[in-house]
Amino acid sequence: MDNSGMIHRTGSSSPDGKGHGYTEKRGDYDAENTHIRGIETSSETALHRGLKARHITMIAIGGAIGTGLIIGTGKALAQAGPGSILISYSIIGFIVFLVMAALGEMAAWLPMSAGFTGYASRFCDPSLGFALGWTYWCKYIIVTPNQLTAAALVIQYWVPRDKVNPGVFITIFLLLILFINYFGIRFFGEFEFWLSSFKVIVIVGVILFCLLVATGAVDGQPRGFTYWNNPGAFVEYKVSGPAGKFAGLWSTMVTATFAYLGTELVGVTVGEAQNPRKTVPRAIKLTFYRIVFFYVISIFLLGMCVPYNSPLLAFALKAQTGASASPFVVASQLAGVKYLDHILNACILVFVFSAANSDLYIASRTLYGLASDGAAPAIFRKTDKKGLPIYALGASSLFALLAYLNVTDDSKAVFGYFVNLTTIFGILSWISILTTHIWFVRGRRAQGLTNADMPYTAPLGIYGSYGALFACVVVALTKNYDVFFDFKANYVTFITAYIGIPVYLILIFGHKFWTKSKGVKPHEMDFYTGKDVIDREEAEFLAAKEAKAEKNVGGSFYKRWVSWLL
Repeated sequence: MDNSGMIHRTGSSSPDGKGHGYTEKRGDYDAENTHIRGIETSSETALHRGLKARHITMIAIGGAIGTGLIIGTGKALAQAGPGSILISYSIIGFIVFLVMAALGEMAAWLPMSAGFTGYASRFCDPSLGFALGWTYWCKYIIVTPNQLTAAALVIQYWVPRDKVNPGVFITIFLLLILFINYFGIRFFGEFEFWLSSFKVIVIVGVILFCLLVATGAVDGQPRGFTYWNNPGAFVEYKVSGPAGKFAGLWSTMVTATFAYLGTELVGVTVGEAQNPRKTVPRAIKLTFYRIVFFYVISIFLLGMCVPYNSPLLAFALKAQTGASASPFVVASQLAGVKYLDHILNACILVFVFSAANSDLYIASRTLYGLASDGAAPAIFRKTDKKGLPIYALGASSLFALLAYLNVTDDSKAVFGYFVNLTTIFGILSWISILTTHIWFVRGRRAQGLTNADMPYTAPLGIYGSYGALFACVVVALTKNYDVFFDFKANYVTFITAYIGIPVYLILIFGHKFWTKSKGVKPHEMDFYTGKDVIDREEAEFLAAKEAKAEKNVGGSFYKRWVSWLL
């Protein structure tokens, strides 16, 4: 094992009898030889595998479907037109699929407690895993209080802040998500499943409503592609002519990326997934199809219902959050439908509450994964009798108190800049996952592991990851490119939007300098340490599942009639 902590493997015998063997020189263990980095086996540190396939799928869907679709699409529509947002959301949706498939290939081979932080450390470079884990944790400890604040703002649609201080609602929501996260993974998984199922039902309802408006079933005025012709499908942005239309299209590429962020969080759940080699790839595939369907179809229909130059849409863009900021409410207003704003506002409240709940979960498991990978204090990998990383949850929960910054008006601008600073970390996590997958494929090829040996392989393989990596890098570098049109007036936005990149690089090279770690070479990559533990768990789970098959009355109904949607 070199300074990177990875195992050097020699010899010809193998655990699987296929000649991919190794001899451990020092091993990827701690001093007591009881802890495999990234894979927890002790009862004092191991997570409980309480998440079923439906739980994982809906947690991932709940993390990606939210206010980004219900509210964020309004700005993109007004800025670039219906044609631009349809193209951009379709392209980014395909990139998301490539990221998820890359993650699925690694997770199916070796479901690690450390999640994709562990994959980066083990298959690519410990410094990359260190930077990925800490930036990802920073993202979620900021997003969690932001979601709590958004929930309080949504309630202001009914209860003005001069009557009830937003801090009251922030306290209520914070206590609720702490309660849900504290009572174990089974309770959390079931609760989040139903919350996310509600999101899916709402999105399906929104799609059906837009379809009725577009066909004229609501007000007797079939719109079709009327608004695509007048005022048009593409809007000139910042500059005139074709260049301006392309600038508008590219500005929504960035918006679409942020809307899809959170899909990758399924990689954090692998340590608590039942039979992860099957449930994780299945959840990844289903998540992609559902999200792309929901996003692309709803955006396509929205472009038929609302012209990009509608005065009502311009008014909606001035709102911070809630139903008044939603382009779908604008569609209902144009069609003469009353009371939909209150219904949608209640749905948005559930959306942001679900997001806050899952964000705190991801923050705690990311810190736990860092500790399991040796990149954070060991106390954060301690679990209680329910398999809950109690110290990691407690530390992550403390940062949720940042939500109280928004109780006063004067701190909202500062907090907004802070959030903008961390959003780039979402794109950097995609870049890290794709880079790790490229190294993973190179390593398994060097050691003779073929696609046939893999439980799951990315459909486009290493070339799909190369293409997605290039696209993510371009999007990361052109994020907030419009600040350059008036840099002097927007320099603060520039700093907060791009400073995440140098922070990420400083973490990587700072870790390298401090630990003297080196990147993992393909022929030295460790594919087997801890794999026997996962194999044994899988065999035990399948045996128990087979024994209970006759008693599982409800399972067949769910799989046959409900699983395609929820």
